[in-house]
Parts: sequence; structure tokens; C-alpha cells
Amino acid sequence: MTTPRSERAAILVVDDSADTLELLRRNLTSEGYVVFTAPGVAEATKVLESAKIDLVITDYKMPKSDGLDLVRHVRENFRDAEVMMIMGYPTVEGAVKAVKIGAEEYLAKPFTDKELFSAVSRALDKLRDKRRDRDAAAAPAAAQHGLIGCSDAIKKVLVEAGKAAPSSATVLITGESGTGKELLARAIHYNSPRASAPFVPVNCGGIPEGLLESELFGHVKGAFTGAGAARAGFFHAAEQGSLFLDEVSETSASMQVKLLRALQEKEVRMVGSTRTRKVDVRFIAATNKDLPALVAGGAFREDLYYRLNVITINIPPLRERTEDVPLLTNRFAERFARELGKNPPEFSQEAMRVMKHYYWPGNVRELENLTQRLIVMSDGKDIDVPDLPAPMRYSAMQTLGSNMTLAEMEYEHI
Repeated sequence: MTTPRSERAAILVVDDSADTLELLRRNLTSEGYVVFTAPGVAEATKVLESAKIDLVITDYKMPKSDGLDLVRHVRENFRDAEVMMIMGYPTVEGAVKAVKIGAEEYLAKPFTDKELFSAVSRALDKLRDKRRDRDAAAAPAAAQHGLIGCSDAIKKVLVEAGKAAPSSATVLITGESGTGKELLARAIHYNSPRASAPFVPVNCGGIPEGLLESELFGHVKGAFTGAGAARAGFFHAAEQGSLFLDEVSETSASMQVKLLRALQEKEVRMVGSTRTRKVDVRFIAATNKDLPALVAGGAFREDLYYRLNVITINIPPLRERTEDVPLLTNRFAERFARELGKNPPEFSQEAMRVMKHYYWPGNVRELENLTQRLIVMSDGKDIDVPDLPAPMRYSAMQTLGSNMTLAEMEYEHI
């Protein structure tokens, strides 16, 4: 399939054999690539200076200067290009040496057209990943109160939050643990007309059921043993502001009834009191559970669900927005390095590739904790694959291998 002209990669083929040069030029041109040729290293360096080359394919054994000299020259002077080595008499020593100085791929003669095109495709995919990671790290973050990302998925979330913020409508934020639901709730509050009033977060799952009602609605003096004085609740504290009910799915059936009334009537009754009081509060709720499934199973009130489900915003898990991993990692690394008085280390391309293919069950929170651990424990300037936790390395390898042929898995393993 021919590559569209606007996306065509430029490839420089270097070989002292005129027949090999012509064969590679014809084959690669037929696939839509822009192909330059050079019979030696000296000629190749002139082409590199005059044209923007994406991939250099060079023979290993050539008179005067060999392919390793060219690989070294490209790595030292043209960081935004990949290199592939062709070996007529491949040896383990030669392959290791080529990879060590920067060749991303190597191909043993004789090779088929399919092997050539596969190797070229892999090298260009790595180049695209490298450029994407670099651009993501350099791009201004789409950050609002800690929300960081450049992916389409997180941009969609921010657009939805921006539309919801100016109103007083109830918002339900869904997403897995660690995706940043409270950060999004804060962004909605501080971009709303209520921004100057309090934002009061309440972890419904972290407060014992016997205390939750008192904490939310407050209590009068003598309402229960130990209530020596009247105390206002979180609803009163959030007056004219926003009340964030995190993990609202963890509330009991009796508490759900009380919350429903508070949402419907915008009034609360303190524990031990017979009088209700109107409150001016915006409600933002969050859960990492499937509320419709809980409703279907009778574990969550349907009427409360519909009261909460006015505007629903779902934050996707990190594994569905892997292009944000480099940006998040670099931002966390800068912060933790600054706190420790260190210079932030550089993450190698391979380390970043492993991190992007990891499943991230703990999402952004897990990435933040990992980055902090790496910064604290790191002694050098660089962080590479061996510095990453073993489960992450193995998990990423399994993910990478799931769609590979046996030959590709063998190649990746070696």
C-alpha cells in the first residue's frame, strides 16, 4: 500500500554495491517512500546535510569507512533520524556493536521484500513514538488545577468540564481509582461562579456509617453521647460553594434517602434537631463503581442515581490515553526532583516505551508514585528499562507480544 505523499518518510540507502542500491531504491519507492542513495559514508554525510532524512539504511562492510562509522555520525549529529544496519556476514558481535552505538534495526543478507518492509516499518514506528514523546514533553500541558494531558481523551473531558462549570447543575464524575476525579471536581468548582466560596471534599467511604450523617448535616448539642456542643456539617461549610461527595456509591441505604432529600429540596436537618435549614450548595459526586449495575442489583437507589446523573463526565483510564504518559512522567519528575534538590533525570526511549505499554491498574496515581520512587532511588542522570519494577517490564513485554508473530516475539525477546 503506497504511503500518502504528505506522510512519506525520507530514507537514505548507503551501500557500495550499485546493484543493491538500485534494488533497494526501487523496492522502497514502490512502497511510497522518498529514497536517496549514496555509495559510501562520505557521500551519505553530504546527503544528510542537505536533506531531512527519517531513516538511514546502511551496509555494514564498506571500503574506507564502514557502516558503524555512519551510525555513530548519525547518532552524534542527527538525533531525529533512525538507523538500520544491513549485514552480509552477520555475527552476534557485529549486531551487538551496531545496536550499542545506535542502530535500531539490523537485517541479514539475503532478505526478502517482506523482511525489508517490516524492518523499515518498525524503525519508522519507533521514530514516530520518539517524536510524539518529545512533542508531548515540550507541549504546554492541558492542565487545570493539576489535570495534565495532551491526548484527545483528556481534552474531551476538559471540554465537558468547561461546559458544566458555569452552571449549578449536579455533576457525576465516573472513572477508575486514581484517574483524578477530585482534581476534575476542583477544576469545575474553580472555573464556576462559585469559585470564591468553599470547595468541600467528603470521602463517603472513609467515614464510618455512624458518623457520616453527623459529618454531613451537623448535629445539635446533646444529639448523642459526646455531643457537648452544636457543630455544623459539611453542607453548611460548603454554603454558596461546592460539596464534593467522593465514592458516593459507598453510602448506606438510609444515608442515600437523606442525600436524596438534600438534593431535591436543597435543605438539611442537623442530627438531633426538628428543624430544617435551606442550603445553597452545588453537588459534585464521584464513583469508581458502575452505578447503573448497582441500581439494577438493588444496591443503590434509582431515584438518587437520576438526581446525581444530571451531567456525567467519565475520566478514561491511563491505559486508554498512553500519549499522556511522557507528559505526566516529565511533570512529576520535575516536581519531585525540585523537592529533593536534584536535576530531573532523562527517561530513555525504551523505558518510556515500556511505561506506555504497561496496564496501569492504579492509573495516574500509580504513575505519580512510581515517578517519585524512581527520582528518590536514582543516582544517575538517566532512567532506563532496568530501573523500572520487574512486574512492569514483564507486563509490558506480554502486552507487546499479544499481537506479534512468533518471529517478531523471538526478535523482541532477543
